[in-house]
Amino acid sequence: MITIRRAADRGHFNHGWLDTFHTFSFADYYDAAHMGFRVLRVINEDRVAPAQGFGTHPHDNMEILTYVLQGALQHKDSMGNGSIIRPGELQRMSAGTGVTHSEFNASEDEPVHLYQIWILPEREGFPPSYEQKEFPADGTDGPVRLVASRDGRDGSLTIHQDASVYLVHLEPGKKLALPFEQGRHAWVQIARGALTLNGRELKTSDGAALSGETAIEVATGDQVAEAILFDLP
Repeated sequence: MITIRRAADRGHFNHGWLDTFHTFSFADYYDAAHMGFRVLRVINEDRVAPAQGFGTHPHDNMEILTYVLQGALQHKDSMGNGSIIRPGELQRMSAGTGVTHSEFNASEDEPVHLYQIWILPEREGFPPSYEQKEFPADGTDGPVRLVASRDGRDGSLTIHQDASVYLVHLEPGKKLALPFEQGRHAWVQIARGALTLNGRELKTSDGAALSGETAIEVATGDQVAEAILFDLP
């Protein structure tokens, strides 16, 4: 079964400095039908105005992934980390027993466009930790790149959950079978472009939940497509 979450149907708030879309219920957006999918709790697509951002705020017991599509995001946290996240880089912050952090647009001139993703950990109480790695978004590592996993295999970030996250880059006119095991569940989020997912058309910022499928096949038309694939228990 495939359930599509269209981009236009998401929760949306424009605060001036922040233009944000919520795939699932978050903050002031509540929809009982969209509280998350399996262990995937948050998919927020944010555009932050130049020199603006999120002041210091707390998190706990959550695996937080940040993926920048355009611009640069400056991160600081109570663990002593300070970094700038740019396109092609992925950050993982395990909030664990508690952490505070801030996130600001590092540019005085250009907006930053990013996805922030929350995954529920397999249990509470992990020590807070942090990772940031570069994963080229242009397909130079192949059309499918593992970027986060429970065991950190193949150079991926390590998350405290039986889940795997992949970046997908598909050139025009291509077909591809995505990693998927029967009995598992998946979410596909389109970051750029458009593709068909098991014959269903998805456009930029659309998402889709998959359960009970035996395989996942994607195909592109006349444009490049980029997507985030979540393999979930």
